[in-house]
Amino acid sequence: MSRYIVKGNSKLEGEVNISGSKNSALPIIAACILNGGTNILYNVPNIKDTNGMFEILRDLGCVVKKKGKKIIINSENINKFHINEKLMREMRSSVIIVGALIARFKNAIFSYPGGCEIGARPIDLHINGLKKLGINISENTRYIVCKCDKIIPAEIQLDFPSVGATENLMLAAVFTDGETIIRNVAMEPEIIDLQNFLNRMGAKISGAGSNIIKIKGVKSLKEVSFNIMPDRIETGTFLCYTAMTGGKIKVNKVNINDVSPILMKLEEAGCKIEKKNDYIRLDGPKRLKAIDIQTLPYPGFPTDMQSIFLSMLTTAKGTSIITENIFENRFKCVPELVRMGAKISISNSCAIVKGVRKLVGAEIFATDLRGGAALIGAALMAKGTTMVENCEFVERGYESLETKLRNLGVDIIKER
Repeated sequence: MSRYIVKGNSKLEGEVNISGSKNSALPIIAACILNGGTNILYNVPNIKDTNGMFEILRDLGCVVKKKGKKIIINSENINKFHINEKLMREMRSSVIIVGALIARFKNAIFSYPGGCEIGARPIDLHINGLKKLGINISENTRYIVCKCDKIIPAEIQLDFPSVGATENLMLAAVFTDGETIIRNVAMEPEIIDLQNFLNRMGAKISGAGSNIIKIKGVKSLKEVSFNIMPDRIETGTFLCYTAMTGGKIKVNKVNINDVSPILMKLEEAGCKIEKKNDYIRLDGPKRLKAIDIQTLPYPGFPTDMQSIFLSMLTTAKGTSIITENIFENRFKCVPELVRMGAKISISNSCAIVKGVRKLVGAEIFATDLRGGAALIGAALMAKGTTMVENCEFVERGYESLETKLRNLGVDIIKER
């Protein structure tokens, strides 16, 4: 187990470069299975989740090499279709590999995926969509077995715009003999990045960014090089860290359109924001104003930013109400924030946050990725020293977080 030791009363000042997107890199890494050749990826974040995906690909028979910022993946010699159960249980996003294996080999065996405990997150949407594509699926208490002779084009209506299900079905339908139409799909920017990657390989996919995606099947895909988009959640995290500490920051290598819902809420809370091309400047006020937030599928406010905003608003002037509409367990960091002096009450899917003047340092425990990032934010504001335990959760999604924070003036140490 690792932990961060953070001295509070910090004020972030300076510049930070945003890493590549975790939520874009993971499905694109999985998609490298499809063409049975060599693909080169750039701007892949060096984090636990991407390294976990590389481990799964190697276990399947892929060759994965890192050369500086370049990742080279060769999937020619995949020799099994059973995704390693231990590796899969460590990361929910590993389920996306299923779609790629099915598309190329008509065969995949996997266990139920793991990851952060932020809600049930059933994979029924994945399973039901795959069945529509003609895939025979059998389940027992341990494994799900997917097999078919031929993947057939279909019209699929998702009951909820699930990011993972959208990605899995996009991968699975690439080689069908005809056109597959998926309705009520996720519209996140990472879906557009996956579409761009697949189309560069030779796929014929349109509609990403809207609520309908169309996939015209092709016979084969070619080898490509691709640059992963910036991480919009890391962008939002550093903007919030600066806002909550009353600092000033320039955030480089960003896509401004992708973070519009975050920027609007930060401005509503009293931040001054300048947006230019691929960077954002933010000046935090002496004290933030309370705001209300509702998480929604994109282009609504992202659930991945909810915990971090909740932490930020613990010291805002007034009372904030945060409504979580996506995952039922996104408030798991609240007891730890209360230990630091926050005044938060939970009512069903709402958190009512009464702003206090100051938080107090404590020994606190992260239980999930974004909740852990929220606790680090609270530590930045708190009086005294805070020890944030279980930081391996945070390392799942943030590249060199402590180094970037130190470069912005934060007194932070990582211990193992």
